[in-house]
Amino acid sequence: MHDHSHGHDGDRRALVIALALIVAFMIAEVVAAIVAGSLALLADAGHMLTDAGALGFALFAATLAARPAQGRWTFGYKRLEILAAQANGVTLLVVAALIVFGAVRRLVTPEEVRGGVVLVVALAGIGVNVAATTVLSRASRESLNVRGAFLHVATDLAAFAGTALAGALILVTGWNRLDPIASLGVAALMVWASWGLLHESTSIFLERSPTGIDPEAVGRALVAEPDVVEVHDLHVWTVTSGFPALAAHVLVAPESDCHAIRRSLERMLSEQFGLDHTTLQVEHAEPRLLTIERR
Repeated sequence: MHDHSHGHDGDRRALVIALALIVAFMIAEVVAAIVAGSLALLADAGHMLTDAGALGFALFAATLAARPAQGRWTFGYKRLEILAAQANGVTLLVVAALIVFGAVRRLVTPEEVRGGVVLVVALAGIGVNVAATTVLSRASRESLNVRGAFLHVATDLAAFAGTALAGALILVTGWNRLDPIASLGVAALMVWASWGLLHESTSIFLERSPTGIDPEAVGRALVAEPDVVEVHDLHVWTVTSGFPALAAHVLVAPESDCHAIRRSLERMLSEQFGLDHTTLQVEHAEPRLLTIERR
């Protein structure tokens, strides 16, 4: 079992290498896109820019994650990850919209595209992405940050494959409209990725209960425990990805042991629902209330 800080260092190293690879290639790709007159390559570069953003933030979060909660920051900086996901989602949408706009113009009046350059650069892009993916797959998959970055880079592979195909077909057929068509495919991938990021991050900001946890089921499980009379003010939310929390007010039978019940409820919530961060206010029910509830 390696120690936690060593794991963070390993994650950081993997992220730095992947980020360096992607940024270097992205700059080269923008130059190649201008030389080749290819919108599909420019779209891929735009997608890579958001990858670089995701990796850069994962790196930033991996550094901050080690910092303890302090002062007014009682949860530490954990929500920053969600804020970054939201920013990333918005960026993806904006870039996708710009690409769609450019693609429509090019479909109407096609421009000369150098298929050979497009094909070579897209194949190089596949190579760079495979290298970055390999580096990231060695990093801790437990970290959602790293997993998010990994998914970003993996979707890039699909985008590059489409662009390489378009480059090859332009070489063979000389049909320049294949380039904006490929760029529309990349834009569709970006919209799909941004929807996932925005939907997830907005749910967390609005304190929606985590996807895998049904508050109704949690409430029923709590009431089903021995000596529990009533549960109210039940809240289940997500602080940041992989960090669900619960708070509830629990009334128990007058003669029962509050502390023992609280411990058993905490154990049950952890085992059944994976809720380890729980705040339970356990109090004795008044005998009168007990008769009303039990009727």
